[in-house]
Amino acid sequence: MGLVPQYYNGTQGMRPDNLTNAHPNDVAHAISQSRRNFLRLASRTTAAATFFGPSALRALVAPKGQKAIVVTFGGGARDDETFMPDGQENIPRLLNELIPQATFFSQVVNRGILGHYVATASIVTGVYETFNNFAAVSPDNPTVFEYFRKDQKRPATDSWVVAPSNGFARIGESGHKAYGPGLGAGVILPKRLLSAALTSRSDGARYEHLLRDNYETPLHAPSLTGNQIEINQMAEMLKLSVDDFSSHARSLASPDEMSVYVARHLMKQFAPSLLWVTLHDIDIAHSGTFSLYIDGIKRSDRLCAELWQAIQKDPEYANKTTMFILPDFGRDSDIDSGGNGFQHHRTGDAMSRTTWMMALGPNVKHNAVVDRAVESIDLVPTLGALLGFNPRYSPGKPIPELAA
Repeated sequence: MGLVPQYYNGTQGMRPDNLTNAHPNDVAHAISQSRRNFLRLASRTTAAATFFGPSALRALVAPKGQKAIVVTFGGGARDDETFMPDGQENIPRLLNELIPQATFFSQVVNRGILGHYVATASIVTGVYETFNNFAAVSPDNPTVFEYFRKDQKRPATDSWVVAPSNGFARIGESGHKAYGPGLGAGVILPKRLLSAALTSRSDGARYEHLLRDNYETPLHAPSLTGNQIEINQMAEMLKLSVDDFSSHARSLASPDEMSVYVARHLMKQFAPSLLWVTLHDIDIAHSGTFSLYIDGIKRSDRLCAELWQAIQKDPEYANKTTMFILPDFGRDSDIDSGGNGFQHHRTGDAMSRTTWMMALGPNVKHNAVVDRAVESIDLVPTLGALLGFNPRYSPGKPIPELAA
């Protein structure tokens, strides 16, 4: 069996290449080679038909009682630091534990604005949003949470977002007149809660590494404020005292660890059917410190694996949960004179727009690599097929390789 997945022209169909007996290093090699092939092709053409697959994809069948957890990375990690041979040591859990259980999509293209809030909002709505990345606004189009709750008549406690940055405060609910107020997800911002918990404490400086809100452009970052009402509401809701929350924070190394900690408490208390977690540690790359960027990759690798393990151990989630993991977009290459390498994502070239996604779950093929290009906005229609809602305003298409 060939270990390098066969590459197909985007106008043809694509098939998953089964790598069941492959060593993780060979899987990583297959992924990185197929991604390089795609990037070379993308840099030579402007035809949309070459980038994106067939326009008509068959709908998926939604089994009953399904749940979904989505993990997005705010700040992509390049192949050089992940799937290439020199980078594989940074993602041991993805390679050795998760990919063998997953279908891996090696070409996920973001055609929208490369800012973290607006890009994540585009993934959440299934539409390329165009608002100012640093504006405190809701998405213009209905979110996946609104579609899900309205069509499935689900309560507010069945859909949540955990996001580290204050800039994500309005991502749970859109400004769309047919959806909007009352139909969105609850949004928890652990940094703001921690800030509230520390207002009367003298050791706040110890938490500075957990409280930085924006790595990309601090001048535009919303103020990080909270109040005692918020922290008390959180404590009551999650059955977690303020002292316990603050005490646990002392043992954490980053905001992402705090976000996963809160996410796991949400799973325990509410068992939501739709949970969205945004990780942001990798975006420390904007500081220009390569070692911190690598630390963010390694931490994200570990936290994704720990979250998947928690799913398997929880009877409310085991055997009925599909987990999706994807960066919001990529980063600049070292050879592009218009960019800053790992530090930024300014060029808008194929490398900064092209990333990956993996899906794990009871109805997902194991050890499969899909080489055809999909778009990041295809996730919402795929979730619609999985959870039984109609994302009627999204131009994205459900991904057929995830059909049971």
